Amino acid sequence: MSQALARLHQQVAKLAEQAKLFDNAKWFDKNRYIQAQPSLFDRTVFATKSLLLSDYVDEISAQLKHLPPMEKRHAYSFAIQRIATQVEAVIKVLKSTPVWAKENKANYKKKNKIYQKAVQKIMQSSHELYQELSQNHEFERRLLEMIEIRKQQLDKASSEQASQINQEVLVLHARLGRCRKAISATEAKIQEVEKQQNR
Repeated sequence: MSQALARLHQQVAKLAEQAKLFDNAKWFDKNRYIQAQPSLFDRTVFATKSLLLSDYVDEISAQLKHLPPMEKRHAYSFAIQRIATQVEAVIKVLKSTPVWAKENKANYKKKNKIYQKAVQKIMQSSHELYQELSQNHEFERRLLEMIEIRKQQLDKASSEQASQINQEVLVLHARLGRCRKAISATEAKIQEVEKQQNR
């Protein structure tokens, strides 16, 4: 697990403790407006419907446990972004209580900066490297198509044309080799980013 992701796990574990304290204090019991709501948060942010903050932190924990693999960059990036939005939403509710404010005011800015940096690092590397890998794979696909077309042309070609087509096939194979090197390099970059996050 990367260091950035480990920080996210720590943040969610801390939120779970604070949510329990929040629920035990029954902050919403005297608030008629909130008591009349079916859910604390907008349904675009959480699937959970509850007036207990712990239930929402449980949803975040479950998503964190079942993150898509990093190879599926787009899905992974989307999941991390959703978790980040949910964590911010829970923190906003916690911040509205005097106990939380007293205990966390000094540490909040510092911790939140570290947390946002961690999420940003995951997001940035995921998005950029996913795009790079996707472009390289698309280029590889096009080159393979072009080679296939040339091979089909060979069947109907005269010996002079065949020589020219074979030359083109060699050039395309050289480009394909470079493209596959670029794919390997991008995959190596992904590993390097992970190493840096582990430091």
